[in-house]
Order: sequence, then structure tokens, then C-alpha cells
Amino acid sequence: MNVEGLLRELAPQVLGFLARRHGQFDLCEDAVQEALLAAATQWPVDGVPANPRGWLITVATRRLTDAFRSESARRRREDNLAAMAGPDELVAPGADVDSGPDADDTLTLLFLCCHPAVTPASQVALTLRAVGGLTTAEIARAFMVPEATMAPRISRAKKSIKAAGSRFEMPPAAEQAERLRVVLQVLYLIFNEGYTASSGEELQRVELTAEAIRLARLLRTALPDDGEVAGLLALMLLTDSRRAARTTADGGLVPIDEQDRSLWDRAQITEGADLILHTLQQRTVGPYQLQAAIAAVHAEAPSADATDWQQIHALYLVLEKFAPNPMVTLNRAIALAQVDGPQAGLDLLATIEDDKNITETHRLDAVRAHLYERLGEPLKAHEHYLAAARRTTSLPEQRYLQSKADNL
Repeated sequence: MNVEGLLRELAPQVLGFLARRHGQFDLCEDAVQEALLAAATQWPVDGVPANPRGWLITVATRRLTDAFRSESARRRREDNLAAMAGPDELVAPGADVDSGPDADDTLTLLFLCCHPAVTPASQVALTLRAVGGLTTAEIARAFMVPEATMAPRISRAKKSIKAAGSRFEMPPAAEQAERLRVVLQVLYLIFNEGYTASSGEELQRVELTAEAIRLARLLRTALPDDGEVAGLLALMLLTDSRRAARTTADGGLVPIDEQDRSLWDRAQITEGADLILHTLQQRTVGPYQLQAAIAAVHAEAPSADATDWQQIHALYLVLEKFAPNPMVTLNRAIALAQVDGPQAGLDLLATIEDDKNITETHRLDAVRAHLYERLGEPLKAHEHYLAAARRTTSLPEQRYLQSKADNL
């Protein structure tokens, strides 16, 4: 494992240790970030220490102690810090001594970062920084915003958690299911932004999809019996398996029915398909599991023509009952058009044409254009391709949709 990967793996462990021992999540998170930056600078030159986790804990603890000392109530804070420490901790351990417990605090960290007092955008940013170990600059680059914009967002998130009086501990049992739902949604948002970037020159941001998959794996380790956690991981693996075939050499978009399936990652497909098959056989079905099952049908089809659209449409019907929303209906319309013809798909799209959640995006026009083209109505197809191209902020998608309009 390279230094960057090792630091991302250790970041939540070190933060969890400090926050559990000392409280003050915001100060602990800042201290861990400083330790990570120090390691990223020193380790490539001096080599990775024999006990990297202990090194990070020691350096972060020193940074945290400095932060306490800089406060106006220095004496009181130092007394509190000393009172929380055991006698053997009053002398700082060596950098290669691991003074941390074996417990994995990743789940507690995820729940804290996805606190209801924090806005969704800030939940994503704080999760990537506190649990993912990314720097503010890295997160800002991934979301195509200035670092000066991202830094206050993360700061506000930490202040919101502090103002809510949250401690570094699992939420009450009655709140855990809802908090887990938010955690899954945050990881899903991170993955989707990486898989199809909402803006900019690049279609994909691999660092985000990779981090979402890594965090989903950590979450599954913490909750091995949760079907929706397994479903989300399977969905990510199956979807990401197509990454290499989704773009041309110059970055152009390649739709799934035109992709070279020999480029699909068979190892990811096998892992994802096995995971969702095992999960569906043992647990109550949920939305992420259904989406993973749909992705598995696509992934296991040897060609676009051999895709089992009947099964995909049936799965979308079930998904609509679990999680009714216009995007699910839009995708079902695509499947229905494959089963009963493009007019059937267009008729279904008409049922969501007044829903602002979908009409304010480019996707409704893009699907309509495709179905009108299949129906043999090039003028209407041309009109909707142009409308979709105007609406999207992703340059690869814009170029693809414009080229489809030009070809008509």
C-alpha cells in the first residue's frame, strides 16, 4: 500500500482514538489533519515508521495539546486534559508506540459526520475529510470549487456538530436506523459525483468513486449483517466495473449499449454479483439492493442485445414501490421502451413531466430524445437533444448530446 492509501486507512482510526479520549471533535479533527500532512511530507522521504498509527496518534496528540494551550483558558483546559489522561499518558509516548485501542471507530465517525444538524453538502465534505482523510484542497478539487469555498463549509459542519452538543459516541438506538440511511445516502452521493461528474471537463472523477467504494467497504466491515450496506457496496462495484469503457481516448462519452464489454472489470462484476446474490437470499430487500440487482443484470449480459430487459423492468417496478421518485420512473421508462416499444416509454415519461425534481435536469429531455429517435421522429428528437445539451453542466455529456442532435 502506498503512503496516500495508508494515510486514508489510518485517518479514521486516529481521529476516533483522539475524539473518544479527549472529546472536542473539531479540535481533534484539525489535529489529525495536521498529523496527516506531516506524514505525507515526511514519510516519502524518511520512510514509513514501524508503527505508522502510533506515529500519527503521537503527532496529532501533540498538535491537540498545542491547540488547548493556545486557548484563553489555558490553565483550565490543560487541567481537564491531564484529568482525562491516565498516569502513564502524562509522558508522551515515542512516535512508534501505538497507544490506541483496537476498536474501529469508523461507524461512529460516519454517524457523527452525517449528523442531522449538518447540511447534506457539508455532510459529504466532512465525511471525506474526517473519515476519508482527504485534505480540504483535495476535496475542493474533486468538487470543482475553490478551496476558499470548501474550507468554510467544513468549518461550519464542525461548528454545527459542536453547537448541537454531540459527543463522540453512537447515537441512541432509536436514531441509528435513520442516521444509517443518511450515511448510505452520503456515500451514494460521493460515488455518483465521481462516476458522472456534475460539471467540468471530465466525465469521471476516479478519486471520488474509489473513496466511496473504500468507505462502503469499511461500513460493511462494521455492519456485516445489514442488507442495504451490502447492496450499496455491490451497486458501486457493479457500476464502477464499466468505468474503462465509458469514455473514448479523447474523453468522449460512450453509452452502455455501445461500450466494449471486454473492457469491463470482470473481478468487480464477480464480486458485486456474488455479494448481491448472497444478500438477496438472506435479508429483507431494500432500494440499494434492488439497484444492485439491476446493475448485475446489465453487467452479466454478454452484449447489449442480450440484456434481459424484462427482468430489469420488473425490478424497477418493485423499486418504484420501495422508493418512488421521478428518477426511478425515468429509468423504468427506458426499460419499458425496450420491452414494449419507445411509445410506451414516452407515455410513462409524460407522468413525470411536471415534476421539478426531474424537469430541471437534462435527463428527461435526453431520454425523450433517444425514444423519439427510435420512434422515427427526428425533428422531435433533435429538439430534445438540444434542450438536454443546454441543461447539462457536464462538458462530455454536452458534447455527446450536441453530436446526437447534429447527426439528426
